[in-house]
Amino acid sequence: MEIWINPACSKCRSAISLLDAEGAQYTVRRYLEDVPAEDEIREVLGRLGLEPWDITRTQEAAAKELELKDWPRDAGARDRWIAALAAHPKLIQRPIITADDGTAVVARTEDAVRDALSR
Repeated sequence: MEIWINPACSKCRSAISLLDAEGAQYTVRRYLEDVPAEDEIREVLGRLGLEPWDITRTQEAAAKELELKDWPRDAGARDRWIAALAAHPKLIQRPIITADDGTAVVARTEDAVRDALSR
């Protein structure tokens, strides 16, 4: 299991605390420093069963600068969204846990973290 985190994020710290409390084996990826490539983002989106706009932090300054709210949310724009996430990793929702069974969850709640642990 791997967890993508921003150490400054309280949701990330909570998820790590719960994983530790449960004795989970996991790898931490500080995705702002170890930025995922577009292919990795595509893979995680497939594991999540989500689209790039579903995991985009639209209130970030970069999102406003890019005017993401005006971008289409359809198959034709998918690669553009993924490129934006790779170029501006702060836009990626966090934390994301990739589970051992090949799935992933956006682990912003205790229930989501427990869901990842059960996989």
